[in-house]
Amino acid sequence: MTAAVPARLWPEGMGAVDVRALLEARQVRYALASFVDLHGVCKAKAVPIAHLESMLAGSELFTGAALDGVPQDVSDDEVAALPDPASATVLPWRSDTIWLASNLQLNGEPFEACSRSILCRVRQQAAAMGFRFQLGVETEFFVLRRGADGGLEPASASDNLEKPCYDLRGLLDNLGWLDELVQAMNDLGWGVYSFDHEDGNGQFETDFGYADALVTADRVSFFRLMAREICRRHGLLASFMPKPFADRTGSGAHFNMSLADPASGANLFEPEPGCAADTSGGGISELGRCFIAGILRHAPAICAVIAPTVNSYKRLVVQGSMSGFTWAPVFICYGNNNRTNMLRIPAAGGRVECRAADSACNPYLASALLLAAGLEGIREGLDPGPANLDNAYRLSAEQRRQRGLTTLPRTLAEAVEAFAADPLPRQVFGEAMAEAFINFKRQEWSDYHADVSDWERDRYLELF
Repeated sequence: MTAAVPARLWPEGMGAVDVRALLEARQVRYALASFVDLHGVCKAKAVPIAHLESMLAGSELFTGAALDGVPQDVSDDEVAALPDPASATVLPWRSDTIWLASNLQLNGEPFEACSRSILCRVRQQAAAMGFRFQLGVETEFFVLRRGADGGLEPASASDNLEKPCYDLRGLLDNLGWLDELVQAMNDLGWGVYSFDHEDGNGQFETDFGYADALVTADRVSFFRLMAREICRRHGLLASFMPKPFADRTGSGAHFNMSLADPASGANLFEPEPGCAADTSGGGISELGRCFIAGILRHAPAICAVIAPTVNSYKRLVVQGSMSGFTWAPVFICYGNNNRTNMLRIPAAGGRVECRAADSACNPYLASALLLAAGLEGIREGLDPGPANLDNAYRLSAEQRRQRGLTTLPRTLAEAVEAFAADPLPRQVFGEAMAEAFINFKRQEWSDYHADVSDWERDRYLELF
């Protein structure tokens, strides 16, 4: 499969006046200067197309203190959105409006705590080492509707199976909104090559072409916006909550990663000829093994970013779905085409799949930290050790101890404290953003424990 090359709305280097004329000829009326908050959720200001030149120059200002995880005080100067023309996208559900992913600036300088800029900085480090970071993300999500009692249920009434994975009836029953979503993705040049009904009732996955990590991160943030909007138009709710139902599998966002030669485009993770997927970690090059080792070294801290919510850790368990195993990793290990590893080398080889990431992650921050850890592994020539080729769920505690398999954090609190204790996240995020992330997530954990849940009332209200 080849990389998906983004199609630009206008040629690189075209002047803003000519761009406006081009868009006006296409009956585009509005432009969105968009960026993401701590959660990777799109924020924006809209401008009439007559104001496009100013917007492209950074005219649109935002009060950072009004947003989650943007480390500013109410007395600080506003940040400005500087749109990336290469990201310009016509909204598939509203052709008179374009969306542009933006980097943030403060007083004319790059804003250190901008999620997209953080990824750009690490991409520059990779480029200085002679690498381009290629990324594909598998988007899993639930599509639900309100039942007669007001509760949430799968969009299709037939979606009520014990084992719904790959269910054809459920897929066909949902083909109306799915077709609209997939066609929109392909019209944007994303190269959808597969979509299916996943392991939970009402759960779906779309797979589209990999690309440069910045392009993919832009697409993932836009995808969540687009899926929600298209489903809403069908009277449905698209949810990227990692684990909406206790008895169903959660929604992952598996990150498929490789490094390429910028000049030739050659995949530098392709295994050497004759390499087999055995205990030597075959199926991937020695460079890829070093990359893996770097991620394993920092896995607990990385987990706070790729699984960033209280709810995320209800997905990262061995049991819990009606299909049996959850298919989510619990242990810090890597291996062959083995879905119980945090890092999996698919049968085709040539890439590393991180299975701990979920659909609630900020794709820019997640990509940046994974890449930074992998680059550290390459710089230091780290060895990931032997691959785990067994079902890690079935290994005894003694077997795991002998193999040196440790667990991923079990709660958001554990993950955040690992993040706070590891120097790498501060190097990647910058001090201000790292502190903002830590403080926000510690408060999220505190708020969660201050809440009284239905489970508690059901269990304790009349027990004593």
